[in-house]
Amino acid sequence: QVQLVESGGGSVQAGGSLRLSCAASGYTYKPYCMGWFRQAPGKEREGVAAIYTGGGSTYYADSVKGRFTISQDNAKNTLYLQMNSLKPEDTAMYYCAAVTTRFCGAVLEPYEYNYWGQGTQVTVSS
Repeated sequence: QVQLVESGGGSVQAGGSLRLSCAASGYTYKPYCMGWFRQAPGKEREGVAAIYTGGGSTYYADSVKGRFTISQDNAKNTLYLQMNSLKPEDTAMYYCAAVTTRFCGAVLEPYEYNYWGQGTQVTVSS
């Protein structure tokens, strides 16, 4: 059973930085792609960033381009999200997710992903 455990969330002031981590375990074959999603109260879950684990191609939502960076450490089976220049509108629960069953299509769409972590809260104050 695949397990994804996020860490690194917290409270920061606008303009600050955080780095989220997602430790993955329990899979036989490496996920085809992994991603970070977020959900603010009263809003739908949205894709933030994604990476093809094989080739390393990355994808970002327009709202975070130039501020967030997704990366992976294959030796540690860990996914990261470096978040810089944080804004109050970045406040949300952040989730790590993985696609293990098939080739990834729309990598920033939640419906593509079949495994999810429990989430880590990020709060940005103005």
